[in-house]
Amino acid sequence: MKSLRNISFGLIALIILILAIATCVEKVQGTAFTFTYIYGSPWFVALWAILVVVGVGYLSGRKLQPGVWLLHGAFVLILVGALVTHLFGLQGSIHLRQGTSEDVSVFTDVDGTEYALPFGLRLEEFMLEYYPGTVAPMDFVSTFTVTDKGGVRRGQVSMNHIFRYRHYRFYQSGYDTDGRGTTLSVSYDPWGIGLTYAGYALLLLSFIVYFLDPQSTFRRLLRHPLLKRPVAVVALFMACAFQAQAADLPRTLPRETAEGFGHLYIYYNDRICPLQTVAKDFTVKLTGKSTYKGLTPEQVLTGWFFYYDSWKEEPCIRIKSKAVQSLLGIEGRMARLEDFAGIEGYKLDAGRLSTLTGKDRRAAEEANEKFSLVSGVATGSLWHIYPFRMQADTTGRGDRLAWYSLADRLPNTMSHELGVFVRGSMNYVAEQVARKDFSAVDALLTKIRRYQEREMGSIAPSDFRIRSERLYNRLNNSLPLAIVSVMLGLLSFGYYCRRLMQGKAADKRMDASLLALLGIGLLYLAGLMTLRGFVSGHVPLSNGHETMQGLAVCAAALTLCLHRRLPMAVPFGYLVCGLALMVSMMGESNPQVTNLLPVLASPLLSIHVAVIMVAYALLAFVMLNGVAALLLSVSRRDCLTEIERLQVISRLMLYPAVFLLAMGIFIGAVWANVSWGRYWGWDPKEVWALITMLVYALMLHPASLPAFRRPVFFHAYAVGAFLCVLITYFGVNFLLGGLHGYA
Repeated sequence: MKSLRNISFGLIALIILILAIATCVEKVQGTAFTFTYIYGSPWFVALWAILVVVGVGYLSGRKLQPGVWLLHGAFVLILVGALVTHLFGLQGSIHLRQGTSEDVSVFTDVDGTEYALPFGLRLEEFMLEYYPGTVAPMDFVSTFTVTDKGGVRRGQVSMNHIFRYRHYRFYQSGYDTDGRGTTLSVSYDPWGIGLTYAGYALLLLSFIVYFLDPQSTFRRLLRHPLLKRPVAVVALFMACAFQAQAADLPRTLPRETAEGFGHLYIYYNDRICPLQTVAKDFTVKLTGKSTYKGLTPEQVLTGWFFYYDSWKEEPCIRIKSKAVQSLLGIEGRMARLEDFAGIEGYKLDAGRLSTLTGKDRRAAEEANEKFSLVSGVATGSLWHIYPFRMQADTTGRGDRLAWYSLADRLPNTMSHELGVFVRGSMNYVAEQVARKDFSAVDALLTKIRRYQEREMGSIAPSDFRIRSERLYNRLNNSLPLAIVSVMLGLLSFGYYCRRLMQGKAADKRMDASLLALLGIGLLYLAGLMTLRGFVSGHVPLSNGHETMQGLAVCAAALTLCLHRRLPMAVPFGYLVCGLALMVSMMGESNPQVTNLLPVLASPLLSIHVAVIMVAYALLAFVMLNGVAALLLSVSRRDCLTEIERLQVISRLMLYPAVFLLAMGIFIGAVWANVSWGRYWGWDPKEVWALITMLVYALMLHPASLPAFRRPVFFHAYAVGAFLCVLITYFGVNFLLGGLHGYA
């Protein structure tokens, strides 16, 4: 039995190592090489098979609770399903063209091998569906006929909606540029998917049975005598912020008039939004902040348009790289538009950029982008504020809206009167600005907005939605909350550790005050996410910024739920919340709201991300708990009881964390199967999520792995294991890439 145990856990450790190496090999050699020689190789499949056989042999000799048996049986069933898919499943693609007279009855795999279909397909229609009033694709829909033994039936495929027929499944994959052809992914797996899905269902059942079983380790930990003595967490905090404003300001419109521009509709990022959104994005991109010297974003945007000569001399363009600053001939981080050109010409042309590498090269490209952005605002080419309803085009698309800027060439189908209005309205506004007749400017803006509403008709966003987006733009600045949260977390963490080392309890009133402040922060973040979700039209968990804000919400909510049981809950909550918010703003302090990609338009996405974020928050708490225990073990020799108590608390959080992580992975697998035709593709993010689950799963086996019974080792391992979470979320995104690059 001991040898079976050693082989089982040794194989798990070996598989973890191989998976980590494989993701690095894929970065260097490519996906095809890695799949051929590692993931899809006979020796790797055999390694998993040996693990299953040896593991089942080891488990059969032990007395286990029903939930534990079901759990391990579920994993065995999932692996059996994966093996069946690997051995007998087929995947490929099929290309269909509209208007052909013959059915297509073959599909091709990635190696170019053709396989015959027992029926024929003929494309009847391919249609691109767009978000209302935009050219952003919302869905791809292929309608075709299936001819089988003289019978004909109709089939339809769209993103996240597959078509099944005789164990073959078809998924929308791509389309021809002329809109008359489509590419469908084909998957044939009559038995593997059923076995795998049965394993997923059994996994869920095992979780329910385990947590309801009064004899489970989790339920016994809840009754542990070391949890009966609560310990409070205390923090002291004092912070204040001052923002200096320069005396000399470039010329701008009055705040109220500039705000009127913010009420106009504009076509931006393939969506219809208030011009205020563009103004804020422009100001953040240019200066690094959402305001400039006390001026509103609308004042900055309109200032560049109406008072270009004044603004081109203003040092308001943020340049991060010292090498780029040197090329521009400036001291400090802020450059003027005039600094980009000299007697030698444009200072950041291709020749000068060729002398830069790495971060300096990227910084120079970013500076060029800012220069182009300013030019687009000043010339009016960024101002796509004039909608025009176009007639049906040659591809058969119905009436649609086209949006024109001040610099665009107008279509021939536009009437002369309307063309005069589009060409002349903003020029007339500029005349009134020059005369300082701002009441006339307000009246002209009202006319332009009425024109926009008339042309958009029912496509126009509701007034409530526009007001919500404007409110979101004003409130969306979580950097102060992030800084305050980190400061509170560090101060309270140090204070609690000090009190714990002294064997003293903390003041309950201070603890209650900190919880109240955290509750206010939670309400603010939840409100922001609600507004962003309403504005974007989808659950805001589709990119890195949104998921990190979701993690902050989860951390704050878990703190409020666990603070009575978890001594370090308050500092942990503040630290995880603050750090998550800081990460959410990396790269761009005001991430743009965009339409959801068609492949992401699935409710499974929201469930998958939310479950994973809760798991990550719990694992972060386990890590910080370990840090506190290690500090305690170094500073005091008589605190074994407290360290053991922290271990019990970490184990309590570890069970739901690992189970939620497993559920999140398999919910993502179901989503991938619906969207891409395969539930597991060995994408780097998938692989590292699996590594993370296996690394933390080892901690749940203290009966088999005696080292985890030792509190200090347990806590040290918990701290080190969190590196897997960081690699899964950040390392994969920034270093390894893959299909999950958007996350």
